[in-house]
Amino acid sequence: MDKTIQQQIETLLAEGFAAAQAAGALPPFELPARIPVQRSRYKAHGDYASPICLGLAKVLRRAPMQIAQTLLQHLPAAPFIGHVEVAPPGYVNFTLDDGWVAQQTPSILQAGERWGDIDTGRGERVQVEFVSANPTGPITVGSARNAVIGDTLASVLQAAGYAVEREYYINDAGSQVRIFGESVLARYAEALGVEGVPFPEKGYRGDYVVELGKQLAAEAGDRYLTMERKEAVRAVARWAVEQMLESIRVDLAAIRVTFDSWFHERWLYERGLFDEVLARLREGGYVVEHDGAVWFRSPDLEKDAVLIRSPQVIPEPSERPTYLASDAAYLWDKLVVRGFRRAIYVWGADHHGDVPRVKAAAKALGLDPDRLVFILYQLVTLLRGGEEVRMSKRRGDFVTLRELVDEVGPDPIRFMMLTRTVDVKLDFDLDLAVEQSDRNPVYYVQYAHTRIAGVLRHAQAQGWPLDAAGDPALLTHPSELALIRKMLELPEIIALVADNLAPHHLTTYATELAALFHAFYRDCRVVDSHAPALTRARLMLVRAAKVVLARVLHLMGMDAPERM
Repeated sequence: MDKTIQQQIETLLAEGFAAAQAAGALPPFELPARIPVQRSRYKAHGDYASPICLGLAKVLRRAPMQIAQTLLQHLPAAPFIGHVEVAPPGYVNFTLDDGWVAQQTPSILQAGERWGDIDTGRGERVQVEFVSANPTGPITVGSARNAVIGDTLASVLQAAGYAVEREYYINDAGSQVRIFGESVLARYAEALGVEGVPFPEKGYRGDYVVELGKQLAAEAGDRYLTMERKEAVRAVARWAVEQMLESIRVDLAAIRVTFDSWFHERWLYERGLFDEVLARLREGGYVVEHDGAVWFRSPDLEKDAVLIRSPQVIPEPSERPTYLASDAAYLWDKLVVRGFRRAIYVWGADHHGDVPRVKAAAKALGLDPDRLVFILYQLVTLLRGGEEVRMSKRRGDFVTLRELVDEVGPDPIRFMMLTRTVDVKLDFDLDLAVEQSDRNPVYYVQYAHTRIAGVLRHAQAQGWPLDAAGDPALLTHPSELALIRKMLELPEIIALVADNLAPHHLTTYATELAALFHAFYRDCRVVDSHAPALTRARLMLVRAAKVVLARVLHLMGMDAPERM
């Protein structure tokens, strides 16, 4: 789709103002780069409204209603607009032409699974880095929200014309990996019945570490017990991280999340990228040394931030670089080495303090910090029977994604993780997620698709060819037109989500679309042997609704079921 309806109305408004100025009805002035046009909240106000005249009142020194009335006289005609009116205190309201609306049904069918695609991205390369949970344990419920947000945003950005790459950043450098290696080594020794291998004070506990120890014992015998301890810890850690990464891949695939690339943090150091970035920061005067440590100093930060810890604090050289050190090298790799125009990070809200430091590092490296976009999401609370689920029966201290998938399935996870804005804590009701009723929004939306499929099967069984063309001019019932209007909104929803990185709009749209189909099904008999022309037109509409509902479900990474 070249332009959304909103964008076409923006063009009409711009042309109307230009015509009014050319006629001398309005004085010369400069329009804003983007003319505001929004969906009307109330049907009585039409389909779209623009408050542009309110914003121009001071510029033109005229009342908004006077500006709007003048504009109305110079607006060019457009086939998709049925009615334009001015409403206090100066809104310009647009109502789509019903006949034009009905005629768009074949266009939706023709676009098929690409319906809703726009080209605002124009092929711009964007990276979405998400999940990136430490590879020292299973994926938890909290990371599941990260996964769904990141994956859905990537899908929508692709639909908006961006060239998107999904990446998982593997935190496999630093002390946490060493401690993980020490934990697995201790459990490995236990599995072999060998005493004297200490479990680290802050080690990783849980059944999964015990299982890793047993697996390693079965694969390697006592090989790692004959090595020098430091070498053994490093080797076991590397092996254990690979096992966890494979487990993470499997768990994420269960909710249909995959990645284009997996980037190891240790590469930043092994390939010399951190050294290069540190040298650039030094040259720019952004590095100072005191108390035995290396610090990042920026006028954009209230205080210095540690890049490399003091050897008196951290004896092991490979563990001295901080998260900021890795983040600085990583952003350089994203924006310069690999040339992404924009890098989107999906982080937990507890990382909000890291954002200004990373942006300051980008600026110090001569990069536009606005090319880094951070989405900070809040935590997830699981509820059962109205009570918070605090522990896993099998793990002891956290609930894993795998446990959640086993209990409710991937589709409820994906839908419900998107039902709130990312900056709001999310309550995930386990009972509601599996309830087969209209109270469950997942069931409600997917049942609409199932109902559509059922209507089409029934029609086919009655001998109606599903690919027969219908006359869209016959689609005049209010429920038919309301459904088509909602289907025409999908390109705008894709633009809204892509522009604001706000995927929750998809669940709202899907629910509204499902409700309008259910209303159409209630109000309009689809298959009627006494009205063959109308039947063909309505079957065409049903097929179009199936296309659009499936598209929005697939954008959310969900299944569009034919039967339930």
